[in-house]
Amino acid sequence: MNYKLLAIDLDGTLLTDDKRILKENKEVLAILAQKGLEIIIATGRRYWSAKNFAKELGIELTILANNGNIVRRISDDKVLIANYLDREDFNRVVKKGREIGLYPILHVDHYEEGYDLLIEEDEEGIKYSNYVKKNVIRHKKIRNILDYEESKILVICYENSYETLREFEEKIHKEYPQKFNTHILMNGLDVEPMLEIMSLKGSKWLSLKNYAKDRGIDESQIIAIGDDNNDVEMVEKAGLGIAMKNGTDKIKNAADIITKKTNNEAGVSQILREIFRI
Repeated sequence: MNYKLLAIDLDGTLLTDDKRILKENKEVLAILAQKGLEIIIATGRRYWSAKNFAKELGIELTILANNGNIVRRISDDKVLIANYLDREDFNRVVKKGREIGLYPILHVDHYEEGYDLLIEEDEEGIKYSNYVKKNVIRHKKIRNILDYEESKILVICYENSYETLREFEEKIHKEYPQKFNTHILMNGLDVEPMLEIMSLKGSKWLSLKNYAKDRGIDESQIIAIGDDNNDVEMVEKAGLGIAMKNGTDKIKNAADIITKKTNNEAGVSQILREIFRI
């Protein structure tokens, strides 16, 4: 197969558990880029964070950030695709979450203004975990998240136990069918499981498919590599879907191939060298 586009997840895939890109991975991606393969970073991370890693690769590429809800070219930060949540839908989700004590971290598209996240003021220390409070950067605090008046909402994110998040996810889909795209991240997190709620149009695969179509690339000519539940659709529907050895059972079941090595062992390099015989 004449593959033309490679989409790679970051955390748990291209990155090690301690958030490094191994030399072996850098080398193989550089070789493939020189051969004309277009490389895309497809990540749940915000654009600012993903760009910092992407620059280490030393190649021109595009980033599908926030699970494809915002797509930018790193050479000039130009927005190529944007999928924002509807304001009324956003209000409904936040109010429902508050009923059971869930408080959101809001991913927003304000890269040029110097912030990507909104969190609520938390003087009593009950809304967010200590990890979130200590590690959130490029953010703004707001007394009431519902007071955010702009329309650049990318993702509503909740941190809690899997059981609580799963119950809330099911409730949202039952009360508002065909309104949201959701998933719960489980793999390699430094925090509790994370529920992400997005526009129905927002997913790595949908943005990847549209990006490829604009460039005359068929779905069968796409390779996708990932490890977590937000990668499942992308891995399942790409021409060649690859799951990491360290991936969740769900993504392994969706994949055509599973790497022999983990993210900590340069599994990306291992599988790409086999596929392209380099």
